[in-house]
Amino acid sequence: MIRRLLVLTFALACCGCTRPPAAIGGSPELVYEQGAVAADHPLASQAGAEMLRRGGNAVDAAVAASFCLSVVDPFSCGIGGGGFMVVWDPATRRGFAHNYRETAPASMRPETFAELDDPLASRFGGLAVGVPGNVRGLLEALERWGTLDRATVLEPAIRHARDGFQVNAAYLSAVQWVRTMRDEHPGLQDVSQWVWDHLCGGGDLRIGDVLVQPGQADVLGRIADHGAAAFYEGPVADAIVRAVSTSGGDLTRADLSGYRTSTTDALRSTVVFDRYTLLSMPPPSSGGIAMQQMMRMIDMRLDDVPNPSPTNPAWVQLVVECMKHAFADRATHLADGTFHPVPVDRLLASEYLAERAGSIDLRRTGSPTDYGSSAPPPSDSGTSHISVVDADGMAVGCTETINLTFGSLLAVPEFGIVLNDELDDFTARPGKANAFGLRQSPGNAPAPGKRPLSSMSPTIVLEGDQVRLVAGASGGPRIITGTMQVILNCLLLEMTPAQAVSAARFHHQWLPDVLQFEQGWTADGVVDAMESIGHATGRRDSVGVVQVVEVLPDGRKRAASDPRKGGMPAGH
Repeated sequence: MIRRLLVLTFALACCGCTRPPAAIGGSPELVYEQGAVAADHPLASQAGAEMLRRGGNAVDAAVAASFCLSVVDPFSCGIGGGGFMVVWDPATRRGFAHNYRETAPASMRPETFAELDDPLASRFGGLAVGVPGNVRGLLEALERWGTLDRATVLEPAIRHARDGFQVNAAYLSAVQWVRTMRDEHPGLQDVSQWVWDHLCGGGDLRIGDVLVQPGQADVLGRIADHGAAAFYEGPVADAIVRAVSTSGGDLTRADLSGYRTSTTDALRSTVVFDRYTLLSMPPPSSGGIAMQQMMRMIDMRLDDVPNPSPTNPAWVQLVVECMKHAFADRATHLADGTFHPVPVDRLLASEYLAERAGSIDLRRTGSPTDYGSSAPPPSDSGTSHISVVDADGMAVGCTETINLTFGSLLAVPEFGIVLNDELDDFTARPGKANAFGLRQSPGNAPAPGKRPLSSMSPTIVLEGDQVRLVAGASGGPRIITGTMQVILNCLLLEMTPAQAVSAARFHHQWLPDVLQFEQGWTADGVVDAMESIGHATGRRDSVGVVQVVEVLPDGRKRAASDPRKGGMPAGH
């Protein structure tokens, strides 16, 4: 349902921030005395901040923001998807990794997609849908660490679903992507018809149009009243099963009722840059291991780059080579550790990382087989992030996804739930790259109940036992490289959060062997220098969409949302 309003737009200045040498645009940066929330959408940040003002903590705020994003950013994440949450609990001085990633249905087999003629089967339609984890994961986090009741935390999301929200530029970009997919692949028109008619306005949406989601208001109200059972059992579960079955999938009531989350200690790095500790997700997140590998290798070679800066080719080369090592190991070793052994200790061992760091040549790049402990290569942007810090020092980094834009393009009509296409994150077709161009380990083959490998990288940075920074991103594999560059910008390059997220970024994922710079990159001499030492280069629109909250020495919180998606921080 769409309503049109006349919209007046206000520009926010960047709090006196100077623009870094390579910048993609300004980002609002605000400072808060008590707590701060940075999310992809202003209404989600405001929902989280509302919980903080009501006396809630960082988990209450993150859960409220997430349910709100299901309504206002249904192309990025939502109750039809899953995610990861890293929590720092100052009361126990422990970091937790809360895993509510989607799982494969019981019918899934390693050869399921390889035996099909349709190369898009793992990306669109019923067969691509994993068992959603968001609802159970968020409610369990609320029960374990939160302080507010379900009804209070879900109220902003229900309000925006019932009363509507204004469509922004990021939403219109997602609509255009659906239009392109429907034009290029006419076979997708049936599966995507509900999304196209009801969430894309039949292609007739304009900025400022008001979109109402009565189905989401209904299901969120049921969840507020009855908890996770309202989603995983009863009429909502029946509707999900029916939608998937009608579109050729085989997700059952037993798959839904049997879904379980997992909570462990967060992956904790040794101290980097002499003062910081990283808390991140273990597998099936690949981002936690990759981020820690890259940061520690950079730390080991930092003395060789006396002037780290985006305008210094030596700095860019060091960071890129560390990216290539980490992504080579990702492709070779990483998977769901409960199904396939992942050598976490070896990949993070100081001796191994020192060997990899020592092999980096700042004067040239190598061939793909020079990186990680990989075998020779085979021949040949639906995610969202929330960062929160509250007045008591509790912090949450929460990254959630439905995988591609509008997920599988399949929705549950009765309740407006957009279903994920997370099964494409498995090694669906051995030797073939997934939708993000990633080649993945044979250990990441699909299997019943298994969670696919993910690039989601929610990260909390500690200084001693105090939170220094919370960051994370959306953007497929660019989540890892985008988040890391923003953290480096803040911790090493002395940028404010607004400068850090606005600075143009670069990306390398080992294969394809191309160093990509954002379109907004202005330090052209760096691009020429990279080409002169052997890199093939290219351009892309964005390298992740990052949300960050920094804790200042006096306890105030400085927050910024990435201008690439139009987010806005909030707090009190």
